[in-house]
Amino acid sequence: MIILFGTLKYWSERPMRTPSLIPLAAALLALAVLLPAGLAGAEPTIEDLLNSTDDMYRGESSEGTVQMNVKTARWERSMSMKMWTKGTEKSLIIIESPPKEAGMATLKVEDNIWNYLPKVDRTMKVPASMMSGSWMGSHFSNDDLVKESRMAEDYTFEMTEKPADNAAGEYVITCTPKPDAPVVWGKVVVKILGSNELPTEITYWDEKGNLKRTMSFSDIQDVGGREAPTRMKLVPSDKPDEYTEVIYSDITYDVDVPDETFTLQALK
Repeated sequence: MIILFGTLKYWSERPMRTPSLIPLAAALLALAVLLPAGLAGAEPTIEDLLNSTDDMYRGESSEGTVQMNVKTARWERSMSMKMWTKGTEKSLIIIESPPKEAGMATLKVEDNIWNYLPKVDRTMKVPASMMSGSWMGSHFSNDDLVKESRMAEDYTFEMTEKPADNAAGEYVITCTPKPDAPVVWGKVVVKILGSNELPTEITYWDEKGNLKRTMSFSDIQDVGGREAPTRMKLVPSDKPDEYTEVIYSDITYDVDVPDETFTLQALK
């Protein structure tokens, strides 16, 4: 939907290909929050903390509305989107506003992505050559929608700080990729609040030790009886004045979403 269409020049900026460890397909499109894995009153293991972070936006199915705010050096834009998901393999997202983009849609089924442009009534599959392109003009890429990675499986890790070690009361976990893991990061540092075992920040570093981007989480609210951060903000390190912010609202979990929702016909 983004750089595939030459008419949408303002969506042509292409951030580096850096799939997030909390996959965007799960974070933006799953819209479901699981309870932390740690048992009440027990010290969580590192695996517990990493798994609950990875699974924070995953669920069996969901329906909801999300707002995405994007700020670049050239422009600022806000979009409201309706989303449906089924597991982590199927997602449908339709832009509702602003009017200029209303009706544009993205369908994800497994590792495939299609975009629909209503003004020309055309559906296009995103080719492999475009997977590193910006998604919806944001600082996320198309690759972020389809990449699946788990920190507890693809990385070795160590607890570098516990809540008693810092004023913020956070667990700090440093993750280093395993030799054959399908990830691009040289290091990932996860900060998780000790009081509720929810993440506050994840930083992503390259193999040379340079910070590449920072994902922060805030505005923790009760969502369907479960605590979750309802704001997620991504800031690229080489463009600190830019960001993409995602705000979750009106979420319903474990809804009955028929398989027909995730078809090319439904995309239109």
